Amino acid sequence: MPQTFVQRLIRKKFIDLRVVEETKLSRCLSTLDLTALGIGSTLGAGIYVVAGQVAKTVAGPSVVLSFVIAAIASIFAGLCYAEFGARVPKTGSAYVYSYYTVGELWAFIIGWNLILEYVIGTASVARAWSAYFDSLINKVIQHTFNDTMHMDIPGLSEYPDLFALGITLLLSVVLAIGVKESSMVNNLFTAVNLLVVLYVCITGAFKADSKNWTISEDQAHKENQAGDGGFFPFGVSGMLSGAATCFYAFVGFDAIATTGEEVKNPQKAIPISIVISLIAIAFAYCGISTVITLMIPYYTMDHDAPLPLAFEAVGWPVAKYVITVGALCGLSTSLLGAMFPMPRVIYAMASDGLIFRFLSRVNERTKTPFIATVVSGILSGVMAMMFDLKELVDMMSIGTLMAYTIVAACVLILRYQPDSPTVVEDMGMGALDTGPWQYDAPLSGSRLFFELFVPSCRYPTKLSGQIVSHCTLLIVYFCRICDNHT
Repeated sequence: MPQTFVQRLIRKKFIDLRVVEETKLSRCLSTLDLTALGIGSTLGAGIYVVAGQVAKTVAGPSVVLSFVIAAIASIFAGLCYAEFGARVPKTGSAYVYSYYTVGELWAFIIGWNLILEYVIGTASVARAWSAYFDSLINKVIQHTFNDTMHMDIPGLSEYPDLFALGITLLLSVVLAIGVKESSMVNNLFTAVNLLVVLYVCITGAFKADSKNWTISEDQAHKENQAGDGGFFPFGVSGMLSGAATCFYAFVGFDAIATTGEEVKNPQKAIPISIVISLIAIAFAYCGISTVITLMIPYYTMDHDAPLPLAFEAVGWPVAKYVITVGALCGLSTSLLGAMFPMPRVIYAMASDGLIFRFLSRVNERTKTPFIATVVSGILSGVMAMMFDLKELVDMMSIGTLMAYTIVAACVLILRYQPDSPTVVEDMGMGALDTGPWQYDAPLSGSRLFFELFVPSCRYPTKLSGQIVSHCTLLIVYFCRICDNHT
């Protein structure tokens, strides 16, 4: 019987776990590779900037607790991705998860949302890479292009940043050559970045002074917009506001979830690598924020380059050269991490027929989605070259939050579906005895109320799945209403 239009919008993806190992892509990534990908995608150059910016104007020394709260929230989000990575080990991240759980329409929306997020993320990091490198050579790139190719068009950048375009196309070539080769490049840059973070934490600890966490109220009032001093100069509300900002410093680990068909043992490697990478990132951010707020008073930090100037203030100017190396490596891994998942999402959507199918073609030699990689690289490069992306970065943050919300809701729904993947394999069950829930006849009001809170069946059924689906929808709607009133 042919499906109606509405049925096609809500139809769900079927995944046969017996043939889940079959893929056109190359299964060559290890747990270490995925962990390095998660750390590299998340721990970019922002680690050298975000802590100082939040401490100076929002949270003060309590930025340490801001990062702790943000880390806890990120780990909860990561656990949702980890569970889906074990249950549905396919390429596509939130796209394939939503396709399997809530249907094709939401999957289509989330898929395009992810593509937009990764395109904007890639373009913004490429611009940041170009701007940072340009600052090291006295703005030669900016002055040259501004003098020769100045553009005075609203919404576009002042000049076409050909350097950002070149960086993006170069990394696209690296990604197209092979996933193992690009993983090796990422591992190298991530290792250097982690060593620099370790260097900053150790050397900065020698210059730490606990008095910077107990600045008096009178001293703080002498400075402009320095709050009330102490560990919470801007109050607990400032610390919580800082946590909201710090949360986006943990964005990027979801790149791991797009490698379901390129990792050797996805059902184990994806959950383990997500958890390990988030824990490592949390320690790195908390270490940097602790050190920098103990080295100098929070209100004296520079907004654009807090760490180099902090070391210069304590008589250790040579550290800024080491930090520069770490920042460039961090930007490189962030750019690679933003570009890596984009062709995988495009490949997954094209394989399902939601966009042009030719984008799902896999190169026989490199075992990568070659056309999707090239197209996404060119699109991101052109955006990095032409557009001023300051406002678009906010759109990227909204898209990320939407993807996290959908994945969390899908996990809640999937747990209570009778046909969810791996439920039979994990529990070692044969035919399920579902008790009173197996009957199609409606239960009485008192019996239904009792079954909701003290269910007689330990296993998910069709009725339990429907109840949880509707309750999850109500929770999401309620949170949306509360967000509009705050």
